[in-house]
Order: sequence, then structure tokens, then C-alpha cells
Amino acid sequence: MRDSQNGSNAQRPVEGFVPVDALFATPPKKPLDIAALREKLAAGRGPQFWRTLEEAAETEELQSYIEQEFPGLSGQIPQGVNRRNLLKVMAASLAMAGAAACTKQPKELIVPYVRQPENIIPGLPLFYATAMTVGGYARGLLVESHLNRPTKVEGNPDHPASLGATTIFEQASVLNLYDPDRSETVLHVGQLSTYPAFTGAFSSEAQSLNLRKGEGLAILTPPTTSPTLIGQMSSILGQWPSAKWYVHEPNVNPAIRSAARKIAGRNSFVSYDLSQADVVVSLESDFLNTGPAALPYARQFAAKRAIDNGQTPVRLYAIEAVPTVSGSLADHRFPVPSSSVPAIAYQLAKACGVSAPEAPGSAPEWLGAVAKDLTASKGRCVVIPGEYQPESVHLAAYAINAALGNVGKTVRLLESVEPDGTHSIEELTNDLNNGRVEVLLILGGNPVYNAPASLKFAEAIRKARLVVRLGQFFDETSKLSHWHVPEAHYLETWSDCRAFEGTTTIQQPLIEPLYGGKSAHEIVTILQAKPDLNSHEIVKGYWQSKNGGGNFDVLWKTSLHDGWVAGTGIGTVNGTVPNLPALEVQPISGTEIVMRPDETIGDGSYANNGWMQELPKPQTKMTWENPITIAPGLAAKMKANTGDILRVTANGASVEGPVWILPGQAENSIGVSFGYGREASGKVGTGIGYNAYKLQDAGVRYFASGKVEKTGKHVDVADTQHTQVMAGREPVRAALFEEYRKHPDFPTLEEKPLARNDTLYNDADWPYKGYKWGMAIDLNVCTGCSACIIACQAENNIAVVGKEQVAKGRHMHWIRVDRYYAGNADEPQMYNQPVPCMHCENAPCELVCPVAATVHSNEGLNEMVYNRCVGTRYCSNNCPYKVRRFNFFLYSDWNTESLYGVRNPDVTVRSRGVMEKCSYCIQRIQETKIKTEKEGRRIHDGEILTACQQVCPTQAITFGDLNDKNSKVAKLQALPRNYALLDELNTRPRTIYLGYVKNVNEEIGGRLGVQKS
Repeated sequence: MRDSQNGSNAQRPVEGFVPVDALFATPPKKPLDIAALREKLAAGRGPQFWRTLEEAAETEELQSYIEQEFPGLSGQIPQGVNRRNLLKVMAASLAMAGAAACTKQPKELIVPYVRQPENIIPGLPLFYATAMTVGGYARGLLVESHLNRPTKVEGNPDHPASLGATTIFEQASVLNLYDPDRSETVLHVGQLSTYPAFTGAFSSEAQSLNLRKGEGLAILTPPTTSPTLIGQMSSILGQWPSAKWYVHEPNVNPAIRSAARKIAGRNSFVSYDLSQADVVVSLESDFLNTGPAALPYARQFAAKRAIDNGQTPVRLYAIEAVPTVSGSLADHRFPVPSSSVPAIAYQLAKACGVSAPEAPGSAPEWLGAVAKDLTASKGRCVVIPGEYQPESVHLAAYAINAALGNVGKTVRLLESVEPDGTHSIEELTNDLNNGRVEVLLILGGNPVYNAPASLKFAEAIRKARLVVRLGQFFDETSKLSHWHVPEAHYLETWSDCRAFEGTTTIQQPLIEPLYGGKSAHEIVTILQAKPDLNSHEIVKGYWQSKNGGGNFDVLWKTSLHDGWVAGTGIGTVNGTVPNLPALEVQPISGTEIVMRPDETIGDGSYANNGWMQELPKPQTKMTWENPITIAPGLAAKMKANTGDILRVTANGASVEGPVWILPGQAENSIGVSFGYGREASGKVGTGIGYNAYKLQDAGVRYFASGKVEKTGKHVDVADTQHTQVMAGREPVRAALFEEYRKHPDFPTLEEKPLARNDTLYNDADWPYKGYKWGMAIDLNVCTGCSACIIACQAENNIAVVGKEQVAKGRHMHWIRVDRYYAGNADEPQMYNQPVPCMHCENAPCELVCPVAATVHSNEGLNEMVYNRCVGTRYCSNNCPYKVRRFNFFLYSDWNTESLYGVRNPDVTVRSRGVMEKCSYCIQRIQETKIKTEKEGRRIHDGEILTACQQVCPTQAITFGDLNDKNSKVAKLQALPRNYALLDELNTRPRTIYLGYVKNVNEEIGGRLGVQKS
């Protein structure tokens, strides 16, 4: 029948059939009564564990949405239907599925080698050791390369700063390499130019600078620990004493360095050894997720939380305004305003015997119990100051640690690997405004965008006669520069860098610069009158000058192979406990604006990265924009609901953004995040969200007094917290440590035996004689950092779908990390639960597929046969874990040539109309099986690491062969603390969980979501 409205061929809808968009409706938006909800949770009514405020309120709208998201067949069939109408509904469903699956696979052209390189074997990847810098500090990496294309980043297990793990930023960095919006050409005042033209012009400028000993030259860089670059800069500053070197990094708090200098009398770095700590107090520090030593800290902390070996787990107190990754693991978490943390630090210091000036306000009621716990654990405890707290907090934390005998045990003062004699962005702005800078060389960074707004750096930079910018993108800073030179990605160039404890890594490239990018080393050599040197010659030359002799070639090759230079670790330095000064920051009595780097975009350098834009933020699970977070109590007062547009004002500027009501946030604190509001980021990142740097003052950078107000506007946000809800179940099992000691099997203690455990398959007829793959996930150490999600995406070619599709619940991640809350909305306990495919023995999805596209392997894997899938989505509807993902459209980008390189050639790129899900990284299993079969042996335990397992900083995920009773996964699955998710459904999942145990302080207790036994 022809549609008279639009002239298209239209199909008459089958009676009773639910349209596709109705099946994936956006979450309910009816305003919540936050005040009533807070009262309900405070009284202990409602569900014990909940993911969203709507779930805690048990609204009818949420239940309706859940039923629409994954409808049962009964919901699609009218009541009283006869056999003929039933067949109509089924036929229509299959027809629509077939239409979706009929998309033709895009053509792929292959180009053979004319001559085969001897070290390249098609199908077999190579791994190279290198490093990426975060805040200037090295994280050792192993990078996988297919046919000279970097495709996947892993941590170097032998490197002390990574220990085989990474954060989300290292994983996503490989997508930045292939970003089609990267700068491709040299530009002069916005016009196309060439690198020889630039070197000629800049060499002439260098000659002029040489005549006046560098007067008027300013060089701005991000923080660096590169021995080669530091050596180059030292040479230039020695030759030109009037030149100045400035350093700026928006995520690095200058107070950390200034406090360490006061303690040691020189540049130093305060490091912690959590492997010896029984009690940890965080003064708003996200120590498990940010900073140069986050990965080793996470590994040490996880080891101290182990309870199955009989030890008492470490107890963590988190004092913070806005919830953090580290705070989600806290045994006690105290929401307090960020501006009150300095006063609390001084009050805690006095309670621990440290002489400190009087702090305003009275001490919180819990502070005495915390101080008592610390004092009882002298030499076995640690107080960690927040990364974004002022200098006084860092000094107070060191003074407390010294008084408790922790220095030299859980606290170490290390030599600094950063250079001396650098200047700040504030000093550069002042010099620009006072005409002391003629030539400004900017090597990386984006100060026009991310310098504190109070500096008005965009105005100051215009006062320099010549601005040269090295950058990967033609961004906000390059637009105000005279010369723009494309910067090489760290995987394209040679360099070096040092970890927090001194270990040096030679950064080696895995690919030639895609767009002719240059390194900072090569730009600096122009000033040294050596413009023809490349980065390899510069770096190797530096190390040869420092390690002369006949064995240099051996040292060089060994260092490249291992990923670190032997003998480059640093020693400790002695420090003194300075007298604590009067507080430079007073608690804010009214509304406080807390400013932090975004959880996924960081300082904005990942704004054009689709993986990071679509990665659910660990606290809010929002994607594709930065929210304004407020506490439930404040939301009740303002009558604000999720998605309402708020206006936040601080330091004379305002921004507007959607609100997210965040349980556990301090009531008078408003959370805003940097990294968004970009004006020149690229096609992905430009124009998304608000720019929180507009609110930042150069004095106190990370919090300020301000106000918040409703605008009367509302938007629908794209979050994943409302989707894939396992409503009416008990996904998380948690207990107090004392209860665990009495009942180690607490997760299954109250489980009733299944009334029926029927199966269509007799286990005796289908034994697993070879391998029997399984997984164990320890909730007790999962931080919810989301590194597993990005690692899985990079490994398995998972597509980015965009904000609109995420809002409809169509995100494609194969593993998700659910955030659960327990207790009242103002101070809840938090629990993180990664959820991949369970690979069930009695898999509900397998029985309903009409074309056997999802099948069970002889090793117990629930496998997808993409060629068979016709897109009925019956399997998705029948999966109680909500882990299957359907390609409603052709999400993968087949038009952008540069993105071809990022894809893993061992994994099929799925097309429209195909269902997909976690495969336990079957490609890694098969690769190892081929290798071991050639060697005539079985696979050893730990020889196969899934992507999520390999990346995990705390080793919360374990994979292996359950037939090997000595394997780690078999031992974990045999622990009494293990339980199967939704085991009451008789699915018999291969992935099991280890229950969560809280080690609470009984003097404080009683405020936890987990009830005492």
C-alpha cells in the first residue's frame, strides 16, 4: 500500500506489534519527589541496593520503562489472540529482523606486500615496549602492532609505574593516534605552509635571540620528566640566561610541589607504600585513580583488601565533597565541602598530637574515632592529601604521618625527577602583559583553553610579537599563534620519560608520523642551530653521551626491549616537619563550587575521542556531556530533577549545564568538571557541554564560593545508569567484616535450593574434556574505574553510537560497570559491579535463537555466529543479565580511512542487524591454543588474559581453565565468598562474583547500607 502522506511504500502495522523505538524508549522523565525519597531511604524503606533514585523510589514509570526496554513476547501480543494473529506477529518480527540484517557488508580492498619484511608475519602481532606520560610522568606500556599499525595498548608488567595495568587514558590514546581531525600541515597565520619554511624562519629568529642571550624568549611546556628534553632546555638556558622556561598543566596542582619543597628543602615527591598500611585516610584524594603512582597504589591497596587468606583488610576513610573512584571503595565515606577539608586536616592533626593553629568550626563527631584508629596503627597507617587541596592540607598530612611514625614505612620522600628553575603560567601571563616576552614557543598543551580564566591568557598571548605552537590539533591556542606545527603522537616519535620513582623509559615509535608531525626535541634543536636532527638521533645521542663506552649498544637495545633503563631509580631524601601555617583557605559558608577534571575527558585533551565521550563516567554514568552534580538534599530544596538546566556562577563568570543528582555528594557543594565547552577540538568534541575553566581563579583553583539557580530549561541526558536494570534482583552481596568471619559464605547463606534445576542437556552427555573456561570478579577490590570498558572496546572493535543512540539504551559496550547504592541518599554506601556476558551453562539466549546464531562451544563458551544472525533480538529479550548488544544501524565508520588502522584484525567488525556480546576474548584463546598445540602442551594458568582482566589495576577480574583445579580462577570459584549472579534462574553462569566485605569502625558504624548482623 502506498502512503499518501510521503509517497513512500508503507507496510500496514500488524495489530498488537510494538514499534522498535517503543522497545527502546528513553528513561522516564517525570519529576521525582526528592524530599519524600530521602525520608523513605532514611527510614530504611525501599530496596536494599539501588542504582538510580527512580529505582529507590520504585516508581511506576521506571517499571514501565524496564518492561519496554526488554519486552517479553506476552507484552507484544494482544489478549485473546488466536493462532492466526500469533503467526502474524511472529512473521512480522522475523521480517523486520531480516530487513535489518540485509545490509551489505562494506567492501574492503587488500594491498599485498611487494616484498615481505622479514620480521612481519601476517596474522601475528608484535609487541613493543614504550611509555606514555601522564602529568609528565611515565607509565610503562607494551603496544600491540599488526603490520606496523599500533592497535592496542597494555601495561608493561615489568614497569614499576604500571605493573601490567593501565587507566582509561592509555587505552584510549591509540584512537587519538588515528584521529582524522589531527593537524596535517604546517600553518603560518592560518595559511598553508611547509616545515622547511618554518625552520628557515625560526632559525633566523634563533640567530636574533642569540645576539641578545635569549632575552624575550619564553618557552611553555607541559610538565616533563624527559631527561633528553631537560638536557636540551638546560643547554639553551645556559647559553641564553635571559630566556625563561614556563610549565603549565591544568590537572597538576602547584601546591603539591610547593609543599614537598618546604618539607625537603628541595624539589621532592611524596610517595606512599600502601602494602604496609592497615588504615588509610583520604583527605579528598582519588589516589587509586589519579596521579603518577595511581596504578601501583591500586595494586597495593587491593592486596591489602584480600580477606580470604585470613588477614584483616585495610580500612579506608574517605573525606570528600564529590564522590571519587577511590571513595567508592571506602569503608567510611564522609561527604564534606571541599573548602572544609583544610580545617578538618588541622583538626585531625591536633587530635593526632601535632601542633597546629586553630581551625574554624567544630570538629565533626566522627573525627575522634578516625584519629583514635590512626593512633592505634602507628607505623601502619597513612594520611593522603587531596590532589586539588591547598598547600596547608599537604603539609598537615605529612605532619600527621611523621607524628604517627609512618615516614620511612608507609610514607617515603623521594628525589624529584622534574626539572628545577621552571616558572608558572601566572608568571608567564604577567611577563606577557608587561612586554617582557617577544617570542613565545608553546610545546604542546592548550593554555588558551585551559589556563585559569582569571589570567585572561587569550588576551595576554596577543602581546607577543611571535607565537610558535607545536600541537596535535589546530585548536584554541593554535588559532592565536603565528606558526602552527603538527605534533607527533607519542606512538610516532622517539623520546624518554621517568616514572615517579625514577625509572626511565625510552619511548620508541611504532609507526611513522601519519601527518609529518614533529616532536618537542626537534623544535628545540632549531634553537640550538641543529634543525636537521631527528628525534631518534637526539634521544640516542643524549643517552650515548651519558653512557659512553663499548657497551652502549647493549644498554640501548636492552632498554628498548625491556621498556626501562636499568639503574635509573632514585633514592629517598630527608625531610623536616614544618610548622603548620595559618589556614590560607577558610570554609565556605554558603554554596561551594567544586571544580575537577572530567572523569573521562580529563583536561579536555580527550574531547575529540569518541571512546571517551561515550564511556559512562564512573560516578554519574553520563555520556557525551559534563553534568552539574548536586546532592539529593540540595535537589529537594531547589525542586530540581535530573536534566534540569542550572546556572552556576563563581568568580564573576557563569556556565549552564544539565543537573545530575548524585547520592553521597556534600549538600552545599556543586560539582562541575573541566574538559568540555571546546571551541576548536574537532568534529567529535567541539561544542559539547560547558567550559568550567571560565569559573577558575588562578589563586584557589579548584573550589570557589558561588551560587546556583534553575533556568527553567530541561534536556534529556544520555546516561547508562537507567538502562540494563536487573530490577527485583539482588545483584550485589555485601557484609561487614565481623559477619564475614562468622559466615564466610554470606553471599549464599540465605539462598534457597532451586525448586527445579531442569536442563535440556544432560551434563553427563556433554563433558568438558579439554578446557572449561570461566571467570571470577572480586567486588571487594573493583574501583569502578571503567578501564575494563575501554580495553574491551579497543580489543573487540566496539563501535561508537552517539548521544542519541545512548539515550535510547543502544550503547554497544560488551562489559558495563553498574554502580549500586545502599542506605540513605545523602550518605550511601557504594558498590561497583562489572557485568560481562555470563557464558551460562543453561544459557537462555541459546534456546530461543531461530537460526542457531548463538551456540554453546565444547569449552563452555556462549558464542556468536555473526553470519547466521538475522537480528530477531529474541536472545536479547531472553537474557536476564542485559549484556547483549544489537547493531540497529551501521555504527562502524567505513568512510574515514585513518580509522581503519585502529581496528583489531583478529576480530570481526560487525554490521547492521547483528547481535554481539562479550566473547571471553575468543581471539586470544584461539591464538594461545594454536601456539600451545604446536608446542604439544596444555595452556598454562595465566597464559591467557582477557582484555578486561589484563587492564584491571586491582586485578579484580580473573580468567582461566576451571578444569585445572590449581588455576587461580578455579580456586576463586571454590571460595565460600563466591556467588552466581541471578543464580535463582538456573542459568548456571561461568562468571561468578566474590561478595563485598566492609571493614567498618564500630565506634562510627550504624550509618552503613549493610546492616550489622
